[in-house]
Amino acid sequence: MQNTPSNKSRINVEFIGLMASLMAIVALSIDALLPALPDIAKDLNIIDVSNNQLLITMIFLGLGIGQLIFGPLSDSLGRKPVIYTGFFIFIIASILCVTAHSFEVMILGRILQGIGLAAPRTLSISMVRDTYSGDYMARVMSIVTMVFILVPVVAPSIGKFLITFFDWRSIFNLNLIYACIVMFWFWKKQPETLPKQKRSQLTLKSFINGGKEFFRHKNAIAYTLVSGCITGSFMVYLSTSQQIFEHQYQLKDLFPYIFASLAISIGFATFLNSALVVRFGMKYIASIASIAFCIISILYVVIFHSGNNPELSVLIIFFALQFTAIGFLFGNLRSLAMQPIGHIAGVGAAINGFVSTIMAVPIANFIGHYVTDSVLPLFIGFSICGAVSVLLMLLANRKTAPNQ
Repeated sequence: MQNTPSNKSRINVEFIGLMASLMAIVALSIDALLPALPDIAKDLNIIDVSNNQLLITMIFLGLGIGQLIFGPLSDSLGRKPVIYTGFFIFIIASILCVTAHSFEVMILGRILQGIGLAAPRTLSISMVRDTYSGDYMARVMSIVTMVFILVPVVAPSIGKFLITFFDWRSIFNLNLIYACIVMFWFWKKQPETLPKQKRSQLTLKSFINGGKEFFRHKNAIAYTLVSGCITGSFMVYLSTSQQIFEHQYQLKDLFPYIFASLAISIGFATFLNSALVVRFGMKYIASIASIAFCIISILYVVIFHSGNNPELSVLIIFFALQFTAIGFLFGNLRSLAMQPIGHIAGVGAAINGFVSTIMAVPIANFIGHYVTDSVLPLFIGFSICGAVSVLLMLLANRKTAPNQ
């Protein structure tokens, strides 16, 4: 039987696994492709290496657009039909990517992939919000995120294996197979979490009213903006990691393993968060994590301000510390933003995801453009985003009453 908010102490293992699998499609579509970026650039005649980053950031652009569409639709039609629609768009987009023979078509396919993936990615969060609330919601989100993090750990190695024995197009074929398996599991096992009596009629007026309701909650706005800064920071790393380790450090063969080891630090943090959040509260943990993220990045900038890259081990330590902080932020920030707007969970998740993602894409593209011969611009970007995040968190905490 599906859990309800009044039965918070029970954790449905299959529900968590399924929600994580829905979210994992995004990670697989992004991270498995990282080792293949040079091969794709060669086949599609991409001359400027920095343009490779668009193959990563444009899927996020699609995610931002899709979330704004599918969230309100799910409040009216239910979560499951909208997720099926997203899966269908993703499958069509993946076929477009497999058959692409130009950079422009590939970019279009990646945007469409993002739009399709926005349905399972966003609505999995709405389904968690339908089922849980408060710090228990943050706990479940942390467990879901922890399971979801396992995909980035193995995805680059899978991508490396596929391009070694096949070619980069096989990665998109794998995405198709995985999506079909998860869609079947979702259809077979997951009940609808938004009953008909709780659905709202889909009208332009209802969407505008939902938007007004969202923007009336100052904390929802603040935590959404923080999510945009942190997501943008992480997106810079995602889009430039292959360039950093393969070109700046000449470690092409080791890249998948380095990427995996750093992904583990996020998984470790989300695991700890799932245990600590009920005791200390998501607001306190997120505040400490945002301060740590800011301090670590500033420390790197101060020590390596010359622009010369440090030893690999030193860089990995700094990245691991940064990503540990991010691991404590991801689930908590979304939960904090969603907490006061559970009554408009679909529209709320849509606006939250749209604003944070649309913020993140230009942040990633701008900072990533400077990450050519040194990692320093990346940490300068981390420092700025971290400082803005701390300021926003302080403002949000000031506006919140002590009993909230």
